[in-house]
Amino acid sequence: MHGEYKVPGGKLVVVDVEVVDGVLRDVRVSGDFFLEPDDALERIDAALTGASAEATAAQLSARVESVLGDGVVMLGFSADAVAVAVRRALAGATSWTDHEWHLLHEGPQAPVLQMALDEVLAEQVGAGERPPTLRVWEWASNSVIIGSFQSLRNEVDLEGAAKHDVTVVRRISGGGAMFVEPGNTITYSLYVPESLVSGLSFVDSYAFLDEWVVAALRELGIGATYQPINDITSPAGKIAGAAQKRLAGGVVLHHVTMAYDIDASKMLEVLRIGREKLSDKGTKSANKRVDPLRSQTGLPRADVIDRMVATFRSRYGLVDDTLDDKTLRLAEDLVASKFGTHEWLARVP
Repeated sequence: MHGEYKVPGGKLVVVDVEVVDGVLRDVRVSGDFFLEPDDALERIDAALTGASAEATAAQLSARVESVLGDGVVMLGFSADAVAVAVRRALAGATSWTDHEWHLLHEGPQAPVLQMALDEVLAEQVGAGERPPTLRVWEWASNSVIIGSFQSLRNEVDLEGAAKHDVTVVRRISGGGAMFVEPGNTITYSLYVPESLVSGLSFVDSYAFLDEWVVAALRELGIGATYQPINDITSPAGKIAGAAQKRLAGGVVLHHVTMAYDIDASKMLEVLRIGREKLSDKGTKSANKRVDPLRSQTGLPRADVIDRMVATFRSRYGLVDDTLDDKTLRLAEDLVASKFGTHEWLARVP
């Protein structure tokens, strides 16, 4: 069995292992990490050999830690990373390059249709009707997107939303509310087979699926890092928030909204929760709490998107694709039956 794990911001850890009678045999750890002294690698292999194939990542990590000693230096990886690579090997996890990735970047779509497209596209990937896909969104209007489990009345000032012509919609993933203006926001979705994140904890899968975009931001000169559970930040402030949904059929929907620019005053008139988070600092602090990509890069929004897509393409490959009529029709039907209904929007009043 073969497993790989690229440590976010670190190095690649590879594990090859056999399982005999439910026990790990012939464990071989390798990678582009740095490790001193040399014989520490042999100790790691020996520590894992004999472990149960049912051992958790925490248990495997503890076995590795037990043989390291004070004099061992690990750069670019850790005992936890080795344990994750083992679990990925045992789970038959796939890697990014095992898949042919498609790119969807269509013209502006209504917020409610965007919600439906996310569900339809994810289900198509899960059913094997569509390859794993990166979709870059374009927004047709202002919007607030609330999480699946958020209270509509607690999160959104509906009078403020009406005043600023903001459409309120609810997505299928959890997490917090996102304030969107078409020219000021960058949103993308990944529809991936569950095998890509096999062996990863729910929390680790967030960082794993966005490691490429953190790298892209760094190439733009931003000191971007991942802040668990689901934020991408920089020394200047938060850049983006991610959310996930696991659907039947073995597919993961992972989507991210990034602030290219932001009208903080308008946002605080629409989002109630924003007022609470910033109440002790005042409206002026909003731009510090969420620092847009425009101020950090000086690039037009389209150029930032192009650079992001180019990074993904260079790493994993991308085939340009378009939405077909069947997919759009399915999404429109889902708008009528679910996402466009008051029952869905107010399912948590």
